[in-house]
Amino acid sequence: MSGVLIWMAQGTAVIAVVMFILWLLHFPLRNLGLVDVGWSMGVALLALLYAVHAVGYWRRTIFLAVMAVIWGIRLGFYLLARVSRQPEDPRYVELLREKWGSNQGLKFLLFFESQALGCGIMSLPLALGMHDPAKGPPEIENFGAALWAIAFLGETIADIQLARFKRNPKNQGRVCNVGLWRYSRHPNYFFEFLIWLSIAIVASPAQYGYLGFIAPALMLVSLLFITGIPPSENQALRTKGDAYRKYQRATSPFIPWFPNYR
Repeated sequence: MSGVLIWMAQGTAVIAVVMFILWLLHFPLRNLGLVDVGWSMGVALLALLYAVHAVGYWRRTIFLAVMAVIWGIRLGFYLLARVSRQPEDPRYVELLREKWGSNQGLKFLLFFESQALGCGIMSLPLALGMHDPAKGPPEIENFGAALWAIAFLGETIADIQLARFKRNPKNQGRVCNVGLWRYSRHPNYFFEFLIWLSIAIVASPAQYGYLGFIAPALMLVSLLFITGIPPSENQALRTKGDAYRKYQRATSPFIPWFPNYR
């Protein structure tokens, strides 16, 4: 376990440097969304660093590295495109800029670096899975990989559907309730959770692998109660009003389910 912790500490230090650079870049761009780009890309970078120094079972190592890197690069570039084309996420305006008065630059630095720490913590299943040379049941790895493929496809489709809906001028001010968004108000968050759950499942046969489920648990709490659904829905209520309230009454908040428009 000590080797895993050393990996995580070293990796977190690397991501802290990356986040410092992104903090500097956010001043001319005036967009805190760069922190999300750094977070997703940071996890992918950690997966690569762990894989390069891996002493664990080769099959599990490849599975985990591929899963984390593909997820991180896809999400990172998606977020980067959004940062380059759109104004700052209203969630950050509400949560940070409007509430943090003086010394915002220093506070934002601490915010960026806290995300570097978050990357390190969330990389726990990756480090555990790539550090143990013992083989595990291939059925568990296969199940985790299959769940990841479903979740990755679902999150990608949800992001594409939302982006396409927003690009249509006729939809300005309207609620996106097409495709996967008809069955969940936040399908992207749901599949994001499944991605982290699948990574923990693949890593679980490793020594102390059960600790890897801390990552999806933390992700679930964040999505449901902190940085995910609450600020997103508050912003939607401010901008779309009764139309979004109707959508809330009819549509599942997280787990996709059939809508009820009665």
